[in-house]
Amino acid sequence: MKNLTQIFHTISYFQYPLILGSLWFYIPFIVSLLNGNADWAKLNDTLIFFGITVSFATLQDTKKTSLKFEKKIWKNPKRGKIFIIGIAFLVFSLLIFGIFGYFLASNKIIQEVSFGIIVLGIGFIGFLKTGIEIFENHRDDKNKTMANK
Repeated sequence: MKNLTQIFHTISYFQYPLILGSLWFYIPFIVSLLNGNADWAKLNDTLIFFGITVSFATLQDTKKTSLKFEKKIWKNPKRGKIFIIGIAFLVFSLLIFGIFGYFLASNKIIQEVSFGIIVLGIGFIGFLKTGIEIFENHRDDKNKTMANK
C-alpha cells in the first residue's frame, strides 16, 4: 500500500506542468482583457486547466506537509476546521455558480466560462477531501489522544 501511495504522490507532480498550461491560457486572456476585447474562451481554458491542476495536486501523500505555514493551520484544530469550512464554501459556491450559469444563461460566453467554473469546482472537491485527510493526520488534539492509547 505504501508503494501505491508513493506512485500517486509521484503522479501529483504533474500539477506543475499543468499550472504552466493554465498560465499559457491565462496570459493571453489578460492581454486581451487589457486590450479591451476579452477572449473569454481563454479564460474558460484557464479554469479547466486549473481545475485539472488542483485535481493532480490532491494526489499527494496526506501524511506529509511541506510548509511551516501549512503545519500551523493543520495542527491547530480551530484553524483546521475554519480552513475546511472555507474550502467547502468555495467548492459549493463554484459549483452552484457554474451550474446556474451553464444551464440558465442564454449567453454562449457565460455558458462556456460556467463550464470552466464547474471543472474548477470539481477539482476543489478533491482538494476538500485532501484537506480533511491532512487535518485528520496532523491535528494536535487527535494525535495526542492517539498517542495516549
